[in-house]
Amino acid sequence: MNAKVTIHDVARMSGVSIKTVSRVLNREPNVKADTRDRVQEAVAALNYRPNISARSLAGSKAYLIGVFFDNPSPAYVTDVQLGAIGRCRTEGYHLIVEPLDSEGDVEEQVAPMLATLRMDGVILTPPVCDDARVLAVLDAEGVPYVRLSPDKDLDRSAYVRMDDMAAAYEMTAHLIKLGHKDIAFIKGHPDHGAAHLRYDGYAKAMADHGLAVREDRVAQGWFSFRSGFEAAETLLAGDDRPTAIFASNDDMALGVMAVANRLRLNVPETLSVAGFDDTPGAKVVWPQLTTVRQPIQAMAAAAADLLLSGDLKGEDGGPPPSRLLDFELVVRESTGPAAE
Repeated sequence: MNAKVTIHDVARMSGVSIKTVSRVLNREPNVKADTRDRVQEAVAALNYRPNISARSLAGSKAYLIGVFFDNPSPAYVTDVQLGAIGRCRTEGYHLIVEPLDSEGDVEEQVAPMLATLRMDGVILTPPVCDDARVLAVLDAEGVPYVRLSPDKDLDRSAYVRMDDMAAAYEMTAHLIKLGHKDIAFIKGHPDHGAAHLRYDGYAKAMADHGLAVREDRVAQGWFSFRSGFEAAETLLAGDDRPTAIFASNDDMALGVMAVANRLRLNVPETLSVAGFDDTPGAKVVWPQLTTVRQPIQAMAAAAADLLLSGDLKGEDGGPPPSRLLDFELVVRESTGPAAE
């Protein structure tokens, strides 16, 4: 039935012109409330679905929002997509997800994409959100964008973030309250701003509680399971082992738990393990992972909302709009009191 219903049918049922129906569907202003209600009732009664291609040809909008990413965590990328899609659908927009290779020529990747796809805006995830080359191309093409968790030039564009430093501080303090004094840390990808903030939160909590950060207790990871596994092999080698490891994302924490299992180290009796993000893997592993719940879907939805609002400039010459979302410490079975 949907394929047979046209905008002409909606116009006849609601008693208005095709142009008026189009204005209602495109959410244009200056349409009387009762007229808008009649059109929306007709759309619902006929189960009419506007053709996105026809809508884009008829106006200045393409009804397409892009997401650019270069992130090794599939769970993170999936959550970003789900959050953005949910918000876009309510406004009749479609989402296009495009991977970028930050180590390659990003200008050659982004420019042709923008020429082919007339996007109304783009959501940039870490580390793409801080890539000056990507931002320069978008600025030159006049494509609006909102950044997720940027680390640099916060006044350059609208952005959405959470307080990564405070979250890492709370997680570290939680481990300290459990009696852990020898806490190792696995850093995230060095190109991600959040990775630095999470390490800073860990280091500050250790210092505030009178605990030293040992150089041999800090390992470099890349936000991937493999890098967490390799870091844990180093941290857990020999008899001088930490009593807790805080990995700055869940994928790396799962790598730590795999190594602990291989070494027959009981979690959490012998080794407490904590992660960050609260991805699906945190709940399917056993013991379930203590982690920081980062509201990734909500952050992506907020970014899409900022783009769709069309108001990405600051008021009276002030900084662009931004939104700070809350995090949650999720305590599960992978952390426990330090062994005496």
